[in-house]
Amino acid sequence: MRIRLVPLILVLALLVVCQVHAQPWTRHTIDNSSRGADGVRVADVNGDGWMDLTTGWEEGGVIRVYLNPGADKSKQPWPAVTVGHVESPEDAVFADVDGDGNVDVVSSCEGRTRQVYIHWAPPAAENYLEANDWRTDKLPCADIDQMWMFCLPMQVDGQFGVDLVVGSKGPHASVGWLQAPPNPRELTAWKYHRLYDAGWIMSLIARDMDGDGDQDVLVSDRKGVTRGVLWLENPDTGEPHWNMHRLGAVDREVMFLAVGDTNGDFPGSIFAACRGSGIAVLSPPHWTLVEIPMPNNCGTGKGIAVADINLDDSTDVVFTCENANGSKSGVRWLSRSSTGDWNDHEISGPEGIKFDRIELLDLDLDGDLDVITCEERANLGVIWYENPTR
Repeated sequence: MRIRLVPLILVLALLVVCQVHAQPWTRHTIDNSSRGADGVRVADVNGDGWMDLTTGWEEGGVIRVYLNPGADKSKQPWPAVTVGHVESPEDAVFADVDGDGNVDVVSSCEGRTRQVYIHWAPPAAENYLEANDWRTDKLPCADIDQMWMFCLPMQVDGQFGVDLVVGSKGPHASVGWLQAPPNPRELTAWKYHRLYDAGWIMSLIARDMDGDGDQDVLVSDRKGVTRGVLWLENPDTGEPHWNMHRLGAVDREVMFLAVGDTNGDFPGSIFAACRGSGIAVLSPPHWTLVEIPMPNNCGTGKGIAVADINLDDSTDVVFTCENANGSKSGVRWLSRSSTGDWNDHEISGPEGIKFDRIELLDLDLDGDLDVITCEERANLGVIWYENPTR
């Protein structure tokens, strides 16, 4: 009987959000030198132990890299370099594409551009911040009239260099993978393999969904008959056909995804920010969906992350929004009380309109997780919010 009651208790807990507002967190600007910062991705590209960032500026048409200066200087603008100029970039991500030890950047472009580019890092590591030493090449196999939205560097076929799983939106949209050849610098030798007919791809996450030891791809698709949360099963043979498994939220416009940590309160649960509704939570093994309602006076859901924000050993939810006009908030976080109710806390306040993906890092090294994101309408740029817990 107790086993049957657990889902009901969880549902009731998730259906309550209490308003517990506080002062906005302090915002620090990493870069606001261009227009339309659209997403942020992280990696330690220089091996100093600090996570660095890359971002595509959609309206500005530039791809930029930011080297983390360490805790003492994290609240100042970061050392940066423009690694390439492309039109309508929607995503930029780090990947050592040619395996030379210098971390490159891959950008995905929508609009009329509809290309995937590799921005090759300088061969000398000490020249990483020298813009003239970066080189940009187009991948011909991705020149197939698709508006590319997101790229996941991932070893798919177990050979040669890293492959690239890519997703697009609009007519002929798909999830597919770009297969690296023996020499990744031989651009015409790359091959595209279509895996899934899509509507509008938001998240691509590498995750072993079936416990067979290889990385599958967790997907959020926000538009059309294919919308919802699903995963594509890696056959671990390099074959082009991957089985598709739908998990749920097919009646929602799902945006970015986050997965609960195995040590948290929601191990393996998938959290989806949804446009026009609340936060959908799909929990294994049966992927039952419950919803955390969107708090009052917020925009519409966009980015999401889950972690212990206030150091109480309980899983919290951080989310960003689009359409945070006027007095509406664009970044907030939710904590759970001892009764299971969700409490709503401010992060951004009313400044900013359209926010994007979230990364959680302890940038000031004070023991709590700060929130990194970007904002592209009020042109706040690439920013981070300082967690006041400590």
